[in-house]
Amino acid sequence: MKIRTDDEVVVISGKDKGKTGKVIRTDPKRDRVYVEGLNIVKRHQRPMPGRPNAPVGVIEKEGPIHVSNVAILDPKDRKPTRVRITRSEGRRMRVTTRSGTELD
Repeated sequence: MKIRTDDEVVVISGKDKGKTGKVIRTDPKRDRVYVEGLNIVKRHQRPMPGRPNAPVGVIEKEGPIHVSNVAILDPKDRKPTRVRITRSEGRRMRVTTRSGTELD
C-alpha cells in the first residue's frame, strides 16, 4: 500500500466525501485505512470482568475505509494526488505525481 500511518488524506467517495484527516492505522491485508475522525461507527461494549477500566456502553470509533476511496494530500498545495515509487541511491521513495514532492 502506498498510504501509510500519519499520512494526510482526503476521502474521495462515500459518506465522508471531501473530508480530510490523518491516517491512524492501516490494514494492508484487507486494503483498508482508518482515518482520524472519519467514518465514525457505533459499537456496543459490555463490561469485561478482567478489564475494569475499559469503556462501557455505546462507543463511537473510526471504521475502516477502503484504500481506493482515499487520496493523499499534496504537501505543497493541499490537493489530492497519486503517489509513485522511485528509487534513488538504493532507497525506495514515495513521490507525489502532482508536484514531485518526496513524502518519506
